[in-house]
Amino acid sequence: MGNCCGARFKAEIHNVSASVASSKYVSKDASGLSASSSKGSSASVPPTVRSEGEILQSSSLKSFSFGDLKSATRNFRPDSVLGEGGFGSVYKGWIDELTFVATKPGTGIVIAVKRLNQEGYQGHKEWLAEVNYLGQLDHPNLVKLIGYCLEDEQRLLVYEFMPRGSLENHLFRRGSFSLSWKLRMKVALGAAKGLAFLHSDQVRVIYRDFKTSNVLLDSNYNAKLSDFGLAKDGPTGDKSHVSTRVMGTYGYAAPEYLATGHLTAKSDIYSFGVVLLEMLSGRRAIDKNRPPGEHILVDWARPYLSNKRRILRVLDTRIEGQYSLGEAFKAATIALQCLSTEAKFRPTMGEVVLALEDLQNNRVSDPNTKIQDISYKDHNSGKVGTEKTNNAKASYPRPSASLLFS
Repeated sequence: MGNCCGARFKAEIHNVSASVASSKYVSKDASGLSASSSKGSSASVPPTVRSEGEILQSSSLKSFSFGDLKSATRNFRPDSVLGEGGFGSVYKGWIDELTFVATKPGTGIVIAVKRLNQEGYQGHKEWLAEVNYLGQLDHPNLVKLIGYCLEDEQRLLVYEFMPRGSLENHLFRRGSFSLSWKLRMKVALGAAKGLAFLHSDQVRVIYRDFKTSNVLLDSNYNAKLSDFGLAKDGPTGDKSHVSTRVMGTYGYAAPEYLATGHLTAKSDIYSFGVVLLEMLSGRRAIDKNRPPGEHILVDWARPYLSNKRRILRVLDTRIEGQYSLGEAFKAATIALQCLSTEAKFRPTMGEVVLALEDLQNNRVSDPNTKIQDISYKDHNSGKVGTEKTNNAKASYPRPSASLLFS
C-alpha cells in the first residue's frame, strides 16, 4: 500500500465507529454519486446492531491463516516492507489469484499485507473498523480489501497492491516522479469521488483521516482511499453532528472539530481542501523547515488563494507552464472554499466533484462563481438545475449500526 506514516494526534481510544452497510455497494456512474446495491435493492436498510462475530461472519472477505501470510510475504522480510505507520508495517506479498494460496514472488497476484504492531496505539478496534467498512463498501475510489487474519494475538489485513504508492510519496519524497498538473487534477477528482461516495445520503460515513498518505495510486494513477481505522458513521435523524474524541492527523483536521469534537462530513471537506492545497503547492500541510510564517500551509497560502495575480506564488514550480491561469485560479478557489473557517460555507463533496470535473474538462467558469452555484445534471432524474446542497440521491442502503464503537 504506500507509506502509512503521519504524525497523528490521538486521545485514548474508547470509541471508533465500525458500522457498515449490510450489503455491498457498487458505483453506477463516473461521479460515484449514484449507485446500486449488489443485491439489487435501492431501499434504505434500517440500522441493525452487529457484534464482532457477525461482522467477521457476514463479510465476503477471505480469512487467511497467519501461516498463509507469513509464506506470502517471505516471512515478513524487511526488504518486502512497503510502508510503516502507527498500525504497524505493510508488506508486499504474492498469492494465487483463484485459491489465495501463497505463491513464489513474481507469480500470482501481488498483495499488500498490513500487520498490526501489538505494541502500537492503533489496536484491535481500528483493525475491526477496517474489516467492517472495507469488507462491505465497494467503489472504484476505495482500496479493495481482500481479506484478514485474526489468529491468537495476530491482526493482519490483506489489500490489493497499489503499484504507484501514496500521493504523499509523489508530492514530497525526493527523487520521486513529480506528478504533472493533469495527473494531480485526476488524483484530486478520484479522491473527491471516493469521499462523495462515503458522504452519500444513505451511506453517511465520515472518513476522518483524509491526508496524502492515505490516498493510494494504481498503475494508471487512479486514486483510492485507504486506512478506514478512524472512519465513523455520520449523524442520523435530526442530529447535526457526531460527538467524538478528537482523532486524526495534525494539519488536516477542521478547526471546529479540534475545538469541540463535533464531527460532520464538513470535517472531511476541510481535510480535502488541505490535500488539494498540498497538491497545488507541492508543500506539506505542516513543515517546520520552512521560514517563519510558512510552517502551516493553510495559514500561509490563504491570503494568496483569492487573488488571481498572487496565486502563482503558491503554485508548485515543478508544474509551471502546465496549466492556464484560469485553471489554476479555479483549483485554488475550490481549495479555498473547502477551507472555509465556518463549516456551513464549505461545499459538499458532490459539488466538489462537479467543479473538478468541469476543471478537468477545461470548462472554467467565472472565477467569482461559488462552486455551490454550478449548474449540474442530476444523474438520476436527468434534470438540470443549480446545486445548493448534495441533491444527487444515492441508492445504497444505510450502513448498519454497531454497539462496538459509539
